[in-house]
Amino acid sequence: MTTVFCKKYQKELEGLQRAPLPGKKGQEILESVSKQAWIEWQSLQTMIINEKHLNLMEPATRSYLIEQMEKFFNNEKTDQLQGYVSPDDIQEL
Repeated sequence: MTTVFCKKYQKELEGLQRAPLPGKKGQEILESVSKQAWIEWQSLQTMIINEKHLNLMEPATRSYLIEQMEKFFNNEKTDQLQGYVSPDDIQEL
């Protein structure tokens, strides 16, 4: 098991086995994003794609998802999904 200093969680966590994307961006993710953060991003990405009815064949869509991914890993606000309530918000109710 390899570990990385995860930029999302700011601590050492289990890393990915291989780069999840091709090229420089994939290598950057491999070196700075934990397996846990990547799995969470994949879940959010799926919700964004489905909620916004995105077409992954469009270059603008792929750019938008990369932008949202960067925000997610840097702990910045990502676009909100209509009607979605995060588990953190539920605990506060």
